Amino acid sequence: MTCRTLTLHNEQEWPKLAQWLQGRHNPGDGVESAVRDIIAAVREKGDEALVEYTRNFDCPDFAPPLLVSEQEIARAAATVPIENREVISQAAAHIRAFHEAQLEKSWFTTRPDGSILGQHVLPMDAAGLYVPGGQGGNTPLISSLLMCAIPAQVAGVPRLAICTPPRKDGSVNPHILAAAHLLDIEEVYRVGGAWSIAALASGTESIAPVDVIAGPGNIFVTTAKRLVQGMVGIDMIAGPSEVLILADSSANPAWIAADMLSQAEHDTLASAICVTDDQRLAESIRQELDKQCMALPRATTAARSLEEWGTIVVTPNLSVAVAVANMVAPEHLEICTRDPWAVLPYIRHAGAVFMGQHSPEAVGDYFAGPNHVLPTLGTARFSSALSVQTFCKKTSIVAASSTFLQQNMQAIAALARMEGLEAHARSVEARAKK
Repeated sequence: MTCRTLTLHNEQEWPKLAQWLQGRHNPGDGVESAVRDIIAAVREKGDEALVEYTRNFDCPDFAPPLLVSEQEIARAAATVPIENREVISQAAAHIRAFHEAQLEKSWFTTRPDGSILGQHVLPMDAAGLYVPGGQGGNTPLISSLLMCAIPAQVAGVPRLAICTPPRKDGSVNPHILAAAHLLDIEEVYRVGGAWSIAALASGTESIAPVDVIAGPGNIFVTTAKRLVQGMVGIDMIAGPSEVLILADSSANPAWIAADMLSQAEHDTLASAICVTDDQRLAESIRQELDKQCMALPRATTAARSLEEWGTIVVTPNLSVAVAVANMVAPEHLEICTRDPWAVLPYIRHAGAVFMGQHSPEAVGDYFAGPNHVLPTLGTARFSSALSVQTFCKKTSIVAASSTFLQQNMQAIAALARMEGLEAHARSVEARAKK
């Protein structure tokens, strides 16, 4: 296994790293065209298209219904060992507590002239949640279900529809159903891929359309979300996962390597980067990566990920290292330095920040509470984690008093006429006192 090492002497050498990372943005030719065809087929043929795609990609003998019954959800949940259900429950409690702190309230303010202005915060009527099955349903992303469903529930969304690909035998992994059962979610569909996104957006005979779609997925799912955006809301356009670790000489190289590998095992497009100002630490991390990778069940995936998208960047000082981190704007940023709190004020762009030697990415991804659906590929420069706000909309309230209208009528009409909108001006002037 080879994990490249790159030396950057200053911020001006950033293009060396940027040009290499740019390759992760290219999904390859044909993805968008294929997804457009899928969306068109689902709109035209509805459930028939969903069954056909599911047979082709997930379950050769798949047969309706698409909806998992409440009884099946309950039975599957009961097959999950109680200790596993308790762990899921504990994680759910932490996630719920964090997201309850995000809940915004409607507000109103009154002006001296009697006008009332405000903002009404309302949940959306329905949310579609995509939960990847993972390797044919054998590695279910239970945490993604929790991370998407709980903020929607905290927001007050009355209808949650989960789509997840079935296993080869047509069933849904019982751990996913156990998580749904724990959260009292009854609408779970045995359908995944880009076709499920199309169904959630436009609706079929079995799946009613939703207002917003959230959840991670592969390049086809992500492309489908991008193409239906506007018809429905989406959480974000997310690409392959990534971690960047800022480390100084105080860092434990074995721990840093373990954290890089925890990212690399996701898939071959995952990116694991360590930026350090210590050359000896960089070499120790390389040795640890070689040693630890060989012992992983997903060693082949992790090794290829590190070879293609992993790197150890050596900088002359921590200041340049921080500048590199801000330029990458990573999904996950670990600060493994002597005083991470002294570094934090200089971090401008990151989806989530993990502070200190005892906050590996996995702590946040599974259990701490903050959301793990995060912006990737540098979009942390302008995008944020999935949150309660993803499932809310805000309506402005205007209750102008007669006094306000009379006092400001001429100014409002003047602005309207500046824009050439005479009817706007006259609609205000029609209310002039006689």
